[in-house]
Amino acid sequence: QVQLVESGGGLVQAGGSLRLSCAASGRTFSDYAMGWFRQAPGKEREFVAAISWSGGSAHYADSVKGRFTISRDNAKNTVYLQMNSLKPEDTAVYYCARKNAYSGSYYLLSAYDSWGQGTQVTLSS
Repeated sequence: QVQLVESGGGLVQAGGSLRLSCAASGRTFSDYAMGWFRQAPGKEREFVAAISWSGGSAHYADSVKGRFTISRDNAKNTVYLQMNSLKPEDTAVYYCARKNAYSGSYYLLSAYDSWGQGTQVTLSS
């Protein structure tokens, strides 16, 4: 039922930065944890980052830890992914997703019940 729309992707030089946004519909946005996943050509969709409903707890894949920062603004129904020190291997379609209310893991695709259409991030080197 929730609608998620990602934006902010593009072509970026290695070492550069991008800020992705995910705008969500629904008045109960703040009741859900949110996550970012990515999918590179020929690869499975993989976990990138997640943030708790309150914004007080964040989780990151090892591959992006220290480089990416997830945040949310519940008043704006928006979750962000600040990506710094981008690498060629970060090239992928990035998706935001809403986590199931009662699922436990932030890292599993199956824990999320709504997905955006994705935004392409391409690194040039």
